[in-house]
Amino acid sequence: MSNNLSYQNIKDKISPCGISCEKCFANKNGKIKQHSDELKKYLGNFDVYAERFVSLLSEPQFKQYPAFKNMLQYFTDVECEGCRKTKCHLYTNCKVRDCYLEKGVDYCFQCDEFPCNKTGFDKHLEQRWIQINNRMKEIGVEQYYTETEGKSRY
Repeated sequence: MSNNLSYQNIKDKISPCGISCEKCFANKNGKIKQHSDELKKYLGNFDVYAERFVSLLSEPQFKQYPAFKNMLQYFTDVECEGCRKTKCHLYTNCKVRDCYLEKGVDYCFQCDEFPCNKTGFDKHLEQRWIQINNRMKEIGVEQYYTETEGKSRY
């Protein structure tokens, strides 16, 4: 396994539903926040230049910089510690955390009721949840983590 991560370390990175908390934009320890902090730092006072570049470079996309900057700020202000530590900040209807705490399993596929209709997920997320958990069940949590490590969550 890459990075020699233990099962326990992986649990801190993958939520009980199987979706990667470490790759979530809302995770305060995630890569998206880290890269957003870094990008924000390197852009510095780019506002002034973005305004100038609209006419100087004839590049109208620089008019969108204020919206981009707002989004970047949003990514740097995130506070979620992951679904095992706190209620999901992204899917407000998610019931998996409560169920995981009640059932005492690490992942949904380990529950004898999987798949169930207790998640609170919409149809798209429900399909993804089933696919992820079936894959973890098939190859194991550690192998699943390795298989998906370099892939985007979204």
